[in-house]
Amino acid sequence: MAKRTQDRSGPARRTQLASFACHTTKSRGRLHREEPSPTRSDYQRDRDRIVHSTAFRRLNHKTQVFIYHEGDHYRSRLTHSLEVAQIARAIARTLALDEDLAEAIALAHDLGHPPFGHAGERALDAMMSDYGGFDHNGQSLRVVTALERKYAAFDGLNLTWECLEGLAKHNGPVTNAEGEPVGVYAETGLPRALGNYNSVQDLELSSYPSAEAQVAALADDIAYNNHDIDDGFRAGAYALEDLAKVPLAGEVIQEIRGTYPDLEKPRLIYEINRRLITRMVNDAVGEARERLALLKPGSVEDIRNADTAAVSFSPAMNAGCDELRSFLLSWVYRSDRITRIMQDAEQVVADLFSRYMSQPDAMPEHWYARVQGGDESTRATSIADFIAGMTDRYAVREHRRLFDRTPDLR
Repeated sequence: MAKRTQDRSGPARRTQLASFACHTTKSRGRLHREEPSPTRSDYQRDRDRIVHSTAFRRLNHKTQVFIYHEGDHYRSRLTHSLEVAQIARAIARTLALDEDLAEAIALAHDLGHPPFGHAGERALDAMMSDYGGFDHNGQSLRVVTALERKYAAFDGLNLTWECLEGLAKHNGPVTNAEGEPVGVYAETGLPRALGNYNSVQDLELSSYPSAEAQVAALADDIAYNNHDIDDGFRAGAYALEDLAKVPLAGEVIQEIRGTYPDLEKPRLIYEINRRLITRMVNDAVGEARERLALLKPGSVEDIRNADTAAVSFSPAMNAGCDELRSFLLSWVYRSDRITRIMQDAEQVVADLFSRYMSQPDAMPEHWYARVQGGDESTRATSIADFIAGMTDRYAVREHRRLFDRTPDLR
């Protein structure tokens, strides 16, 4: 394992960081120079700016899986992001990484999600097909670099290079060395928002991100797999007997019932969640330690230039998670109820986009001002920005204002 060094970058930091962690004293800084804070490290400052952003607050009324009016206890994009941040901090702490950077990336990773979750993203991507498409990861970067407008000296939040890098490629490299899209973008092409910003500040899209960003990405997988089990059960999308057929979950259910045979279902589903999260976190930590021992990184650059991710599940856990995702896809995400609602939600987004394109003065005055004098592509991008920032209920309210009939989304 690589040598650990003392990080003295901020008064709130009192832990030992690994040599391959991101150290704020070695940060590549911000696009717009600012004086350092006397009370917070640069990554703590990033986190705080994200938490205080308008886009972050709006996540409270954006769909994760179930529409906001379905019930008070279903996850929203905001509660999902908080769960991801908690898991990311726990893993980062165990691996001697910078917890604040991992948390900042986790909190910001879904800022670009439009209303109605992936249904809204599909609709916007289709409507933007002639203008570069739409991708929520690229939009998250756009939110923190351009769309948040509260500081006098610059647009965006002026986050550190390391935080922006993590948002752009937390799931791994997005281009090869020649600049050609790879991974999830191999077929669809590099999102225009990523490409445009990268021309302003090179985020080295062909390399892996920091270990902190990799932790945030894995924490996202852990969080949504488990809270979708919980929300799906609350919604009656499946029975526990169905979930027990999934090997990873079935082992845990058998273990719990062996100790608590008469445990009531609400406690049982929570117990399943917490034990699955523990298993996944422990597996990720164990696998990361093995990979780091082989890689022997002496700096964060060794992490970025590696041939594979430094933080990952083991092959066995990856297989188990794939089976769990397949179960959730069949029983929850593609259930008749969710499919029907999300088709209507896509129509709401498509209708709004079409109306604003043909009648841009239907938007609020400050958004209308942004599209005046621009070409069609500029107008489409601004309209996508406006719609992507909407909460579920604001999108429904706008649709009711502009159209005679609005789907009930129930």
